[in-house]
Amino acid sequence: MNDLFGFLGDDEDERIEAVERTEDNATMHLREEELDVSKHRVQTGEVTLHKDIVEETQTVDVPVTHEEVVVERRAVSAAPSDEPIGEEETIRIPVSEERVDVGKHTIVTGEVSLHKRAVEETHHVTETVRKERAHVDVDGDANVVRDGVTDGGLV
Repeated sequence: MNDLFGFLGDDEDERIEAVERTEDNATMHLREEELDVSKHRVQTGEVTLHKDIVEETQTVDVPVTHEEVVVERRAVSAAPSDEPIGEEETIRIPVSEERVDVGKHTIVTGEVSLHKRAVEETHHVTETVRKERAHVDVDGDANVVRDGVTDGGLV
């Protein structure tokens, strides 16, 4: 037997099925596989945002004032006085100082936010598919006319 049109292969995976046969005509269906590609979502991880409290000691220099009473004794030249000795005399001078009061208050210094975004990328998928091809073998001296052949038809 010879391969009339230089048909491809004697692939064992290729199948030909006769579906309709009459006395002078025969028809066969050629099939091929196509890829069915689908996607599904899976969880690949998780991000958790939390905050910790850390303590630190701060030292601040605060200028403060206080009052002092200065006692000065001076020599004076002797002079006569009209006041008798023996009456008590008291002088009071209030003394004050600044004291440091420390309080705390909370302020917002920034914020951290989380959000998701979709990033699209392309994955290349490679898979083997099979298809059926028709082959015409001629035995003897039969005349065969190739007519109306389309892609995936007779080879």
